[in-house]
Amino acid sequence: MRRTTIALVPLAALSLAALTGCNPQGAGAGGAAASQDAASIDSVNIVVPADPGGGWDQTGRAVSDVLTGDKLVGTAAVSNVGGAGGTVGLASLATERDPYTLMVTGLVMVGAVETNAAENRIEDTTPIARLTEEPLVVVVPAASQYQTLKDLVDAVVADGQGVTITGGSAGGADHILAGLLLEEAGLTGADITSKLNYVPNAGGGEAVSLLLGNNAAAGISGVGEFAEYVKSGDLRALAVSSEEAAALLPDVPTMTSEGYDVVYTNWRGLLAPGGISEADAEGLTKLVTDMHASDAWKSVLEERGWTDAFLTGDEFTSFVEENVVDVSGTLKNIGLVS
Repeated sequence: MRRTTIALVPLAALSLAALTGCNPQGAGAGGAAASQDAASIDSVNIVVPADPGGGWDQTGRAVSDVLTGDKLVGTAAVSNVGGAGGTVGLASLATERDPYTLMVTGLVMVGAVETNAAENRIEDTTPIARLTEEPLVVVVPAASQYQTLKDLVDAVVADGQGVTITGGSAGGADHILAGLLLEEAGLTGADITSKLNYVPNAGGGEAVSLLLGNNAAAGISGVGEFAEYVKSGDLRALAVSSEEAAALLPDVPTMTSEGYDVVYTNWRGLLAPGGISEADAEGLTKLVTDMHASDAWKSVLEERGWTDAFLTGDEFTSFVEENVVDVSGTLKNIGLVS
């Protein structure tokens, strides 16, 4: 079987700085300090490009709570601008006048930009930091006939559109993972497109409602979004997409152990508007670096089961560029974009 892994190591030589015209310098992995010219920031606006309740919303509100709770800023108001896998929020960031605006981003947005052929792209923003990564999990209702991941995948191969799978936005991490599993089962791009009955949801509780209402056979999302329902017995987890067992669901097998050689983790981070000054970019980078170093943020990571994947500066910029290339290629390979 072919192993499919979306790399988390920055490889691209082309920097987004060449496209945005500004990039926080001197703040790499581990959070090196910004220069003495960095702006002093008293308040920030945090944009969550999704409806309340999902992983992006959890991330944005956790950032706000830590920034204000540790008095790193006086205020950190959160606003939700949902739609089209984050591309509606991305469009709003393109016209944002306040440089002290942080928008939550991640793998889902990278895919949504491609599938929606969005006019506004992540390359047009100022990357600030990658914060976390998280495995995905495939779940079914507690009474489902599918006892294993193989049961579910075999059913999709055999019955095609008769098996509904719900997940986040079209072209996002959940959708890609479903495609990769079918590719591992031997389907090609065109067959994947015809067989996969994927129903996007707006995040939060919508996926759970679809599953508990028997309006979807299976669901895919970040472990943190389904863990409590798995623990309560309302849903059953078939497999997680990480290399090792997930901290929040330690008894759930990995996809590789179930015979599907796929390792695929979701990442989340923060962007600022494109074209802001270097001092403002460095100020935001320093602010987020200070947040990352706090005990409060470490507690958030532990409570949510998020893996610390902190990157800033040129390393994060290069990572984003490489991720755009990787995701675009993957979407084409599995037939989700032409």
